[in-house]
Amino acid sequence: MSKITSHATPLFSEVKSLIERSRQKVAVTVNAEITLLYWNIGKRIKEDILKNKRAKYGKEVIKALSKQLIAEYGRGWSEKHLRHCLRAAEIFENEKILYALRTQLSWTHIRTIIYIDDELKRDFYIEMCKLERWSTRTLQERINSMLYERTAISKKPEETIQKNLELLRDEQKLNPDLVFRDPYFLDFLGLKDTYSEKDLESAILAELQTFIIELGSDFAFLTKQKRITIDNEDYYIDLLFYHRRLKSLVAIDLKLGGFKAAYKGQMELYLRWLEKYENVEGENAPVGLILCAGKNDEHIELLQLDKSNIKVAEYLTHLPDIKLLETKLRQSVERAKELLAQRESNN
Repeated sequence: MSKITSHATPLFSEVKSLIERSRQKVAVTVNAEITLLYWNIGKRIKEDILKNKRAKYGKEVIKALSKQLIAEYGRGWSEKHLRHCLRAAEIFENEKILYALRTQLSWTHIRTIIYIDDELKRDFYIEMCKLERWSTRTLQERINSMLYERTAISKKPEETIQKNLELLRDEQKLNPDLVFRDPYFLDFLGLKDTYSEKDLESAILAELQTFIIELGSDFAFLTKQKRITIDNEDYYIDLLFYHRRLKSLVAIDLKLGGFKAAYKGQMELYLRWLEKYENVEGENAPVGLILCAGKNDEHIELLQLDKSNIKVAEYLTHLPDIKLLETKLRQSVERAKELLAQRESNN
């Protein structure tokens, strides 16, 4: 009996693999067809409603159609579902875009994304969802945490955002501004009101998996307290990561207080050492991330940290009221874009 089992095991594994691959293909095909069906239904409703532009007429059309479809096909064809279909047709007017998207995202993903009004913001979530293969739950969590507003890309001119998203979609080129965030939400660390840098580092290491989720899916942890020696003097990089798609080492420095100008020189030293001694062939220049409890935007602007491949971001160990947070993030985006506009006008 054991002899038969041992001979059957490789065959079973191979057949199981064939079945699983086939099921996956079927699932993708079925989802694509369902998405296209819903889009076509929305398109047809849209065309019918546009013949008579009165809002009341549109509600009546959807209500009547829902009743007929429920009687024929069951409860899944509610008025709410038909409005989702209509919204999808309104957002994705170009059928070619939907054709490309329907094999990459599920209808549930699409149903979530179509209610984001800002087109660039919507495109950001589409491309990041495809890139990092978010579940629908993760997608909703990213939207709720205002991920777009926390990325550096949101503070750029619209043309720049569009160009970077197109490069990501068409050539799989990922700009660092799509990767790094500000602020980072570290409320999961459970830190008290008073804590040291060592406490902060220890808490991050204890919750490393959650910390990496907040950083982004392509970050890989390498080591803590990376010792580097320069002219017989030892320095220590708090946390060292590697970003797979950027192909860069990422040095993270943890600071308790606000950002200080001296931190720039310290991080530059770390990055140049990493570039000289740790970079391997094919890797890009290392990136530095200084995580502070607070920061002064003018300091960062004047120091021109981007030219040194250094990012500065706040971390929040306790989340403020969501409305206050939304206001703060939107003001930050507006302020950054105003500064960019002033620079361009001065040049």
